[in-house]
Amino acid sequence: MKKIIALVAAMGSTSVMADWQALPEVAPAPADNPTSAEKVELGKALYFDPRISSTGTVSCNSCHNVMAGGDDNRPVSMGVHGKKGGRSAPSVWNSAFYSTQFWDGRANTLEDQAKGPMTNPVEMGMKDHNAVMARLKKIDGYKPMFKKAFGNDKMTIDQAVKAIAAYERTLITPNSAYDKFVKGDKSALSAQQQRGMKLFAEVGCVSCHSGPAFNGQQGVAIGTPVLMKFPTFENNAYVKQYDLKADKGRQNVTGSQADAHMFRVPTLRNVALTAPYFHNGKVRDLSTAVKVMAKTQLNRDLEKQQVADIVAFLNGLTGEFPAQTLPRLPATANTTLLK
Repeated sequence: MKKIIALVAAMGSTSVMADWQALPEVAPAPADNPTSAEKVELGKALYFDPRISSTGTVSCNSCHNVMAGGDDNRPVSMGVHGKKGGRSAPSVWNSAFYSTQFWDGRANTLEDQAKGPMTNPVEMGMKDHNAVMARLKKIDGYKPMFKKAFGNDKMTIDQAVKAIAAYERTLITPNSAYDKFVKGDKSALSAQQQRGMKLFAEVGCVSCHSGPAFNGQQGVAIGTPVLMKFPTFENNAYVKQYDLKADKGRQNVTGSQADAHMFRVPTLRNVALTAPYFHNGKVRDLSTAVKVMAKTQLNRDLEKQQVADIVAFLNGLTGEFPAQTLPRLPATANTTLLK
């Protein structure tokens, strides 16, 4: 069984030492899937191609929009036939810095994650992965792209998800105001943002949201879920108001009561762009999300100015987005594969 790191925020006002780190500009790639320009090109095309969904209407980018914050700004995403999922789509930006994927950590790698939505009946709705590849093999333009990326004519689902993961590992947003500040530019953050940065540590936010990605997963082995119980403190109005106990989190994967309401610690990079918030998308604005987290995780009631200062700091985590151009998808001349 994979080791699970469970983070439970501690109550109280004791200051927590923060190890402020800038975001790396290159993501690590697994030994069995080294990044190459050819893989990235193929992966980008597959990421944007809605034909890997049963209706031809849903692509990876539909829910994880790289032309914006990497999500879809919906409480829950919409898949084939207008079906709605049960959780809010996390941002794909900087997803390479997670030790596991999905809110419940059920996929070990970006490659594993890419497989899931294709055959999920609510998301892309394909019958199975053989059906996915059968469709791609009928698109002549993909054949040379797979061959350039992998050096053979196999065209397998494992190759497809390796290519998608290779593209996703290029989706990094460095050089935020925060990054510039910790690298030595003390004018990069405003006075209010610097107050918020100090409060972020003093209140205890860094007990879970630590490391360069603010997700507590630096140095954690791939495949190791870093989980947080949410909510930790239940005796407050927020739990009922935002229906925070409805989703059992990782328990839905393992069946273990010990995993009830355990969720992966999300990155706070670009958090200002990814409303609504939390696994159920119930909180519409960042100020409210900060108040809810302080109360449910740290049992703290923050003053209005404290909330404003922390929100200002979190806005300083918005990085520079590498330019994205839409790929020209290979066509099926004179016919369609969609019914």
